Amino acid sequence: MPTTKVYNLQAVEVGNVKLDDAVFAREYNEPLIHQAVVAYLNNQRQGTKANLSRSEVRGRAKKPWRQKGTGHARQGSRRGPQWTKGGLAFALKPRDFSQKLNKSAKRAAFCSAISQKLADKDVFVVENFDLKDHKTKTMQAVLDAFKCEKSVLVVLDQPNENVMRASGNLSKVLVENFSLINVYQIVCADKILITKQAVKSIEEAYTE
Repeated sequence: MPTTKVYNLQAVEVGNVKLDDAVFAREYNEPLIHQAVVAYLNNQRQGTKANLSRSEVRGRAKKPWRQKGTGHARQGSRRGPQWTKGGLAFALKPRDFSQKLNKSAKRAAFCSAISQKLADKDVFVVENFDLKDHKTKTMQAVLDAFKCEKSVLVVLDQPNENVMRASGNLSKVLVENFSLINVYQIVCADKILITKQAVKSIEEAYTE
């Protein structure tokens, strides 16, 4: 059973916490993580883009001029893609990009991703995230204490208005509840700050 340090908001060690092997000590499975990320991104696509084909554009289908004797190239209609305002040859139509990932595979990918982050020492367990106010500089001071210079995922066990408002102007910070985080967010985050209670909640959710 792995053990990791617990910090306060000043990045000072205040204790240790034991982590569940089933969640935080899983083998790295890059193909499965890739599959989960691709499925997530495809599920975010609206798939509403549409163009008009030659049968849908406005205009007459009459032959613009006779076949021979004019000196022009032969044409059958002004709706063709070679004409200005003509239809597209391979017009895009609305489609469903969604992909289904089995629940067991999704859970395995999540555990694998967060286990690798922990192994790379990019996960910091925080005793609690009770900020004294909702100022941006207060949140920035926390990030500076943990030397978070790039993207940061803050995982909370319950909604916290001060944290949400303090991080609102920080584009590199994503604040999320433990029940809503996904593999894509874990992979994209350079560092993860997670509360001690959120760790316990994740263990309970993923070891059922």
